[in-house]
Amino acid sequence: MREYTRHYAGGLQSDLSPYLDFHRPCFFPIEVIDAKGRIRKRYPCERMMTPCDKLKSLPEAEQYLKTGVAFEQLGAIAYAISDNDAAHHLNQARAELFMSLLSIILGSSKKSVGNF
Repeated sequence: MREYTRHYAGGLQSDLSPYLDFHRPCFFPIEVIDAKGRIRKRYPCERMMTPCDKLKSLPEAEQYLKTGVAFEQLGAIAYAISDNDAAHHLNQARAELFMSLLSIILGSSKKSVGNF
């Protein structure tokens, strides 16, 4: 089974990474010290953004980019499709992956049953 998942996981990765990096919002915490001196994490709505937006908000964020990559290129990727379309593409890719794996599994189980 692992040989199949390794083969097919690469196809899903091409849809999953852009969705997670550019379209799926995440909460980024702030640390607050409570009355007892403990550090508590709070997740205010103002700190909700995509990982790409969080990277842009860091001071001197350009230093964290790979050489040859600019924020304009990342913005072009992010705004090429809407958040809902990116989620739809991801769900379609996931469904295709599972259907192809299911057909492989069912096909191989029929072969093994016939060999007994």
